[in-house]
Amino acid sequence: MTNTHELQILLSYWDVALASSLIVLVLVISWRLRLNLTSTLLMAAARTIIQLSFIGLILAWIFARKQWYEVLVILTIMTLIAAIAAKNRVKRAYKGLLTDTFIAVSTSAILVTGLAIGLILQVQPWYTPQFVIPILGLILGNSLTAISLTSNQLVNDMHEQSARIEMMLSLSATPFEAVHASIRAAIVNGMTPTLNSMLVVGIVSLPGMMTGQILAGADPTQAVRYQIVTMFLICVSSTLGCTLSALLIYRRFFNRHQQLILPS
Repeated sequence: MTNTHELQILLSYWDVALASSLIVLVLVISWRLRLNLTSTLLMAAARTIIQLSFIGLILAWIFARKQWYEVLVILTIMTLIAAIAAKNRVKRAYKGLLTDTFIAVSTSAILVTGLAIGLILQVQPWYTPQFVIPILGLILGNSLTAISLTSNQLVNDMHEQSARIEMMLSLSATPFEAVHASIRAAIVNGMTPTLNSMLVVGIVSLPGMMTGQILAGADPTQAVRYQIVTMFLICVSSTLGCTLSALLIYRRFFNRHQQLILPS
């Protein structure tokens, strides 16, 4: 039987530089079509190289040391950055939005990661960095997108449909009944990217985690199993995050007298 590791192709700095040069094609398209994306593309490309190189050095150091408190610091920083990113995507921010997004992101991601590490993968010890950091990062990356979509739409709806909500309140509807349609639409909007990915995975697209494992020489059947697990983990964490975010936002728009308020 052929050893799969014999098929592994190691990338040199020259290979990375060659791939980076392909960005020139994107820059030419942006220039010819006057998309005004040149500076954004250059910034994105530079940040991709710098940020990934930096995190690569940090992870190599942490993987070698395997200290639980260092892993915990990395996980905390990752969660906080994800919450800030989700908050910054909401156009109509209000005081307390960062707290709400942090609670939604951290609760959903940590709960699902804990189940994955402790129940599914049964990693010992739990803080083994090769497992817990990539899994949490994968879940956070998808959850923050779902949560930001839900939060942005719900906040907009609460402002734009305030007259309808107040009318329903005047007709003896509870606050939750008055905004239930908006909450439902916001959660569906947040879940749409995840559901779309699940519908076409393996047929139209090969996800990044699965592709990376196969390119690194892993057994394709094992790569598929890992991808199935991660897709379900992402779906659960996104659903929990969107729901929790919607409920936290909903509570911000009503006072203790069940009157609609518009926080700023």
